[in-house]
Amino acid sequence: MDILIIGGTKFIGIHIVEELLGKGHKVTLFNRGQTNADFFPSVEKIAGDREGDLSMLKGRHWDAVIDTCGYVPRVVRHSATTLASLTDLYVFVSTISVYKDFSIQNIDETAELSVLKDPTTEEVTGESYGPLKVLCEQEVIEAFPGRSLIVRPGLIVGPHDPTDRFTYWPMRIAAGGNVLAPGKKDAQVQFIDARDLATYIVTSVEKKVVGTYNVTGPDELLTLERFLLTCKTALNKETEFTWVDDKFLEENNVGFWMELPLYIPKEKGLSGMLSVNIKKALQTGLSITPLEKTIIDTFQWDQSRQLLETERKAGLSFAKEKEVLTKFKELLNKLES
Repeated sequence: MDILIIGGTKFIGIHIVEELLGKGHKVTLFNRGQTNADFFPSVEKIAGDREGDLSMLKGRHWDAVIDTCGYVPRVVRHSATTLASLTDLYVFVSTISVYKDFSIQNIDETAELSVLKDPTTEEVTGESYGPLKVLCEQEVIEAFPGRSLIVRPGLIVGPHDPTDRFTYWPMRIAAGGNVLAPGKKDAQVQFIDARDLATYIVTSVEKKVVGTYNVTGPDELLTLERFLLTCKTALNKETEFTWVDDKFLEENNVGFWMELPLYIPKEKGLSGMLSVNIKKALQTGLSITPLEKTIIDTFQWDQSRQLLETERKAGLSFAKEKEVLTKFKELLNKLES
């Protein structure tokens, strides 16, 4: 197949290109050439800005386009309407953040979607990200009626992850010592290995799958405790955990999700983010990499970057972790005395 990718040289785009090339497909990349421009030297590259002139794409035809970096409806409309006559299928990488109410467990693709408070805004923030993606999806569906595949991933993890969210845990647990484990041991967690997401997208294109699909994982209940213990087994069996309750963490200004990735206190009403229904994706071919492999591969890639702690974009600092654990131990000693 002949596939056009908008983006293709950052995180999920890298894995999609590798998956396509590994299966013998022809790939064309369309991007500004500003990120990892030296990647994939044998692949055809068309330089351009998706917000501007797209005339360089006309006169061509692709079996599918995969849009890895659409965030603003106006911009997505521009690419989708331009490509409507140039490709058979438009694949749009969206997000589970499109859903309105994450206090609900087991959210499926029919759940109510979020609405942008200010319909004129194009600024992508934590609050507007999901609603803007909703509008982007609508633009794709309108331009490609019956010819679109909307993929809604959960937290995407694995090699080339620029966010450091998932990466924090393998890095911290491999370092050993006493690790702060947050909240409740039985809290459910979900994420999708970027390589599994890429494989699902490519396989779906090959099978001409259309519609909307939640794509996260794993394909069974995974608790935070089991995830952390798997990291320990895979990376450092000498590591110990101290489980700290929600109230103490909040009182000591320890943030959830970004400062402690995969951790969301129940009272925040957001636990549905980590318990999404993925039955449709599983029925259409989603497969999940073994957890230990995702952990080890992510850790090895992270080590290759040789980042300083201060350069990381997410995760609890070693100093703050030590401070909070010391205070927590002092509290426990007082309660016992």
